[in-house]
Amino acid sequence: MNLQLKTNHIEIIKNHAQKTYPDECCGLILGYKNNEYKIVVEIIPTENVWNTEKSNFTEDQENSTRRRYAISPQVMLQTQKAARNRNLNIIGIYHSHPDYPAIPSEWDRIYAWPEYSYVISSVQNAQAGELQSWTLDDNHQFQSKTIKLIKLANLS
Repeated sequence: MNLQLKTNHIEIIKNHAQKTYPDECCGLILGYKNNEYKIVVEIIPTENVWNTEKSNFTEDQENSTRRRYAISPQVMLQTQKAARNRNLNIIGIYHSHPDYPAIPSEWDRIYAWPEYSYVISSVQNAQAGELQSWTLDDNHQFQSKTIKLIKLANLS
């Protein structure tokens, strides 16, 4: 399912990605579904709690916060409860790819959940660039999805 975002949602994701560079950022996407789109209502930046201390590969950059992300289960649960109180759901997760394209890695695919949209922001030399949305198909393969951008009117 395609994703509908507002310009300020994209700004939040890109700012978070630039702020955490060269590490991956991550966060939650709250919203709801209609017949055509997942409608984004709120972007919630979270801490990347990937713990390399527990990894057997602490010297391997591929297993550091530069190439991995994790969102605390407690944060996921608290956010889902708060979202439901507002008649919303977690509809996706976003994260950044420092010095790498906005294309899911094999790691991303293995740990992805079918019901979520995955928004990836590429960050090259601390500058956020391309943003892409992905979902898993029935064969657990990522498929690119359209991002419909809703521009906010200038209220001044």
